[in-house]
Amino acid sequence: MIAQSGQRRYLENMQWPETVQVHIEVARWSFTKHRPDGSVDFRSPIPSLFSYGSVPARMAADGDPEDALVVGVAPERGAIVTYTIWGRVLFEDAGLEDHKWVVGPRIPTELQWAAVASFFTVYARAKRVLYLFRGISGPVHFHGVDRLNPNVG
Repeated sequence: MIAQSGQRRYLENMQWPETVQVHIEVARWSFTKHRPDGSVDFRSPIPSLFSYGSVPARMAADGDPEDALVVGVAPERGAIVTYTIWGRVLFEDAGLEDHKWVVGPRIPTELQWAAVASFFTVYARAKRVLYLFRGISGPVHFHGVDRLNPNVG
């Protein structure tokens, strides 16, 4: 169940894990997106605002490990980190649900939440263009961010 407080969306039902282990594939400010196997997926014209990686213990709808972005710190590519889950980016990739965990050592600030939303708005547009060149069909959309309600639990 999602509760709204102004423009904020919170997950009320505590069905998320409390923490996840993330294998960092993209360091903050990197232009290169790697796959979980280490190969290069693509090079971006804009750098990643967050360290980004996969959660090997949890599989996504596309058969790859779920994704996570780290907010508040910047672990380097190759690091394996465990952080608290603060929210989830709601993302659709080639028609498949492909949400991303928002994790970090402390609850993100309003500015950090805004940066997450802005980044994924641009990311969805860029991915649509990439898929045109690759001949991949299916919608790519950023549907917002669910936040874990810090007042629940």
